[in-house]
Amino acid sequence: MRVKLKGVVSIRRKLATGDIIVYHYAWRGGPRIAGEPGSPEFLASWQAALKSRRTPDPELFKALIEAYKASAAFDKISDRTRDDYRKQLARIEIAFGDLPLAALDDPRVTRQFLAWRDSMRASPRQADYGWTVLMRVISWGRDNGLTAYRPPDRVERLYTGDSAEMIWREEHIAVFLPKAPQPVQWALMLAIETGQRQGDLLRLPWSAYDGTFITLRQSKTGRPVTIPVTKRLRAVLDTIPRISPVILTSDAKRPWRPNAFRQAWQRASKRAGITGLTFHDLRGTAVTRLSEAGCTPQEIATITGHSLRDVGAILDRYSARTTKLAVAAIAKLEHSRKMEG
Repeated sequence: MRVKLKGVVSIRRKLATGDIIVYHYAWRGGPRIAGEPGSPEFLASWQAALKSRRTPDPELFKALIEAYKASAAFDKISDRTRDDYRKQLARIEIAFGDLPLAALDDPRVTRQFLAWRDSMRASPRQADYGWTVLMRVISWGRDNGLTAYRPPDRVERLYTGDSAEMIWREEHIAVFLPKAPQPVQWALMLAIETGQRQGDLLRLPWSAYDGTFITLRQSKTGRPVTIPVTKRLRAVLDTIPRISPVILTSDAKRPWRPNAFRQAWQRASKRAGITGLTFHDLRGTAVTRLSEAGCTPQEIATITGHSLRDVGAILDRYSARTTKLAVAAIAKLEHSRKMEG
């Protein structure tokens, strides 16, 4: 009796002779299974493949990937980011799983990594994301003594979109709010006034708000942040009914499920005709607004929970060319000249 083995993928191929042959793989993207289905050879080959997957050769890059996925660093990132990382890690394993870790001792291996990234250049954002995850795994391996390879400091990204235009201006908000259901409006205001991530805001409990401050620990970084609540945000929070332990709830008066919130946000954006702007851009917008108000990078980092390096990178992408900053800069120049005169 033939037993169906879990995960086995069968692919039909047509040979040059016109004959059809079926190849069997232990899993999608996994090794090919030897022998005919149902034979002892087939079963032994499948079991060997599963064993190698569970306990990869410690000398291969695959072992580094598995070690990273089992690490506290991987557990610390948000659920959504972990899911995104897993997709990228699967691609990385297909490309480099059998690469000997010893090969990382040769700096020329960077060429192979870049060639893999460049092979996905038709989707530049995904290509850059894949590169980021690959370097994250290697950096973690270096920090934990598993490799001496040092990721290159600066690699030009394939995606060159200008984020300076990806700012939620007052006119965008004025168009969006009337088209969005009230629970989505609350989310926008909470995000733009605090500069926090979507996941942290959807989980934010009422106990984190004392009428003056919002206090939370960011899920992605583990950083504690205490945010003074603006008058504008306080006015919004005072209108939200306390019908749940968390602040933001759906129309059904229940905590948002992440996918449901994203769909509601996309529908509202479509109705408002908002294109090229995402919820994530509210975080960059918050940093930009604080900078335009004269806040230092240290002050911004205290509110948003970014590192100083990240604040600088965001300001470089989002706010380097905003009109308010240009006007402020010239005003300072004119004031300086007046004082000198």
